[in-house]
Amino acid sequence: MEKNQFKFCPDCGSKNIQTHRGGLKWSCPDCGLTLYCNVASAVGILLENAKGELLFERRAKEPRKGFLAFPGGFTEPDETGEAAAIRECMEETGVEPSDFHYLCSFPNNYEYKNFFYKTCDMFFTAKLPENFQLSAQKGEVSEFEWVKIESMEDIEKCPLAFESARNTLKVWLSNKNKRQGKEAK
Repeated sequence: MEKNQFKFCPDCGSKNIQTHRGGLKWSCPDCGLTLYCNVASAVGILLENAKGELLFERRAKEPRKGFLAFPGGFTEPDETGEAAAIRECMEETGVEPSDFHYLCSFPNNYEYKNFFYKTCDMFFTAKLPENFQLSAQKGEVSEFEWVKIESMEDIEKCPLAFESARNTLKVWLSNKNKRQGKEAK
């Protein structure tokens, strides 16, 4: 079954709406509407504590409820990736990050309520302020977990919600190993 099918044109109500590009474009021959499901931008932030562990959230809702994710979410209209990452971190953890840096980006698939989105997930690293206190956003975060990532095996066994996070951890680990003068395990 092709994803993202409409039964009616959202403009004129015609039943002749046509789905293209695997559910990422629609056209209506009756009114001439052309509609695209363009890539959505999302952010995630890698926060490391003094023990070298990364902060993960256990997702409290679908998609991928119960899996681990970095603090983050979708960017809002007219918002930069950096501003979105800081806002999402503050909303989901109650903590304002510092020493904020871009790390990498990866494409991702995000399915929610039977609608399929393509996203570009941008990831950042940051530090936690001294004497921070985490406060989970109700409905978004069921709990926090600190995870030590020291090898590719650690990444593979981590129950991550999204493949973009797994790819990001590989970049983060490679950068960490280069800084420490080690090869990736």
